[in-house]
Amino acid sequence: MLVKTYASAVHGIDALTVTVETDASPGMAFFMVGLPDNAVKESQQRIESAFRSVGCHMPGRKIVINMAPADVRKEGSAYDLPIAIGILAASEQISSEKVGDYIILGELSLDGSIKPIKGALPIAIQAVKEKFKGIILPAENAREAAVVNDLEVYGAHNLQEVVDFFNGENSIEPTFIDTRKEFFDNFDTIDLDFADVKGQTNVKRALEIAAAGGHNVIMIGPPGAGKTMLAKRIPSILPPFTLRESLETTKIHSVAGTLPSGSALMTIRPFRSPHHTISDVALVGGGTYPQPGEISLAHNGVLFLDELPEFKRQVLEVLRQPLEDREITISRAKFTVNYPAGFMLVASMNPCPCGYYNHPEKECVCSPSQVQKYLNRISGPLLDRIDIHVEVVPVPFRELSVQAPSESSAAIRQRVIAAREIQQKRFADSPLIHCNAQMTSAKIRAHCQLSEQSLALLKNVMEKLQLSARAYDRILKVARTIADLSGEEDITSAHIAEAITYRSLDRANWGLG
Repeated sequence: MLVKTYASAVHGIDALTVTVETDASPGMAFFMVGLPDNAVKESQQRIESAFRSVGCHMPGRKIVINMAPADVRKEGSAYDLPIAIGILAASEQISSEKVGDYIILGELSLDGSIKPIKGALPIAIQAVKEKFKGIILPAENAREAAVVNDLEVYGAHNLQEVVDFFNGENSIEPTFIDTRKEFFDNFDTIDLDFADVKGQTNVKRALEIAAAGGHNVIMIGPPGAGKTMLAKRIPSILPPFTLRESLETTKIHSVAGTLPSGSALMTIRPFRSPHHTISDVALVGGGTYPQPGEISLAHNGVLFLDELPEFKRQVLEVLRQPLEDREITISRAKFTVNYPAGFMLVASMNPCPCGYYNHPEKECVCSPSQVQKYLNRISGPLLDRIDIHVEVVPVPFRELSVQAPSESSAAIRQRVIAAREIQQKRFADSPLIHCNAQMTSAKIRAHCQLSEQSLALLKNVMEKLQLSARAYDRILKVARTIADLSGEEDITSAHIAEAITYRSLDRANWGLG
């Protein structure tokens, strides 16, 4: 008897339906074809043991399993459950009437329990597109899949529940999630607050501008000045997720297997902080069977690179293309996958190898050549993609001892949201531009007009401080954001003057006194 069950394979952040054809005929053999990897081939032993635990048996017949399309490699253990159900239906141990109406996925333990899988959300989205009635998957993944509307989602704890389900016994209750309620109940949660940060008024102002315009930012300062503490609070002032952004980000983390067990939607923007020993593949994604990297896991959130010069040069250079294109393309001989990479880059670094250059109290022991060599670890093309450079100095005791809380993240976020709304209206006719940081040269000319006074100020300062040519566009973008935060239509000299202060590393011989 021939029976078809349906599973799914994840390709990039999208899913591809896999047809599992099971044929039971006279004979004694077991064949599995359709480009399965070792984990799929080993399913026979897991399935046999799971059958015994629920009172079923591996039929004494010739079993042929074909997984189509045959030219797509089938990876992982999530095919255990659809193969097991196919064998039981083909050998008439369960009813085959409904097995073709559902996408079935899950890894079987030897005792028949079902373990969680990766990629439940994109699989559920694809199931709706292909008009399947529902999806049967591990109970731990049920809430994740249930955020997709118009799909029956059944979370099973063990093989016995699935067997009873197809035999007409309602052993599994469907999982329902009110997607909008789930999202709006949690989308405004703030864990770390800028109210906890004492002093650092100028740095908090720079980070507010960065959040308002989507600008990449680098903080330069000695150890213990608060760079990491400030960076961790940036997600709390970014605009809350939209439902579309939440679904898009959840898909990526679902594929990577980084969603907490039993969770539904991600409602807080991601904050990723990889160690400086990370490889370029781990950062951008890839591998023999490509997986999202840190830049994709930071999509719609923050990628924080602490101690930037300590990262390998090759690792930092691979950031250049995704910073411009907001996606990363992983190419292999037989296929190509695209992962989103629309992140806000936040970096921090010491000003010199010892860390105490320009420190108000401690003396720097580095020579000028050592300082310059340390700074040169960051290439010009990468620095060119960072709009804001801000110096962080230690907080004096009088500010640390103040008992009154600083301005809260919620208050800062309101100003950021107002500025982003101005930008959304400004770029309404440009679907690929969402904030000031993404402006092209044409958009800069259109939206960053300067008065003669402002232009003269910019010219004089660039000549006096010997700012590099690449600083020009960056200053205009940041000045545009400062004007938006002030609710002003025109860029004034004050906006230009403030924007210039955020280009420390563009000054000629910075760090050499």
